[in-house]
Amino acid sequence: MAKTGVGGLRRIYNAFFYSLKGLRAGLKYEAAVRQELCLAVLMTALAAVIADSLTLFLILFILPWLTLAFELANSAIEAVVDRIGDEYHELSGRAKDLGSACVFVLLCLDVIAYAAALWRYYS
Repeated sequence: MAKTGVGGLRRIYNAFFYSLKGLRAGLKYEAAVRQELCLAVLMTALAAVIADSLTLFLILFILPWLTLAFELANSAIEAVVDRIGDEYHELSGRAKDLGSACVFVLLCLDVIAYAAALWRYYS
């Protein structure tokens, strides 16, 4: 895609619609994006129920949406690597594995935060 050289408010306007296009592509082509979106919605509702402070709510609210954001970035990495070619290359595999590891770390943080919050809520 060639750079248009558009600046100012028009650039922000265009960027908004490019972002929506990316979200639609993620939802259409990536099962992990759809699954993590559903989880983020459910976990946000759960956060509203179990959080007893604004700080805890914000942590529980932000983590699943941050995970979704990194899943979108991971999907972008995978799309670029797959576009380059189907043959195995160590660096391509490493790029995909690193993106996946990033999402995994965030999912682990989600589990830890929600487990701690649920423990606190039920004790």
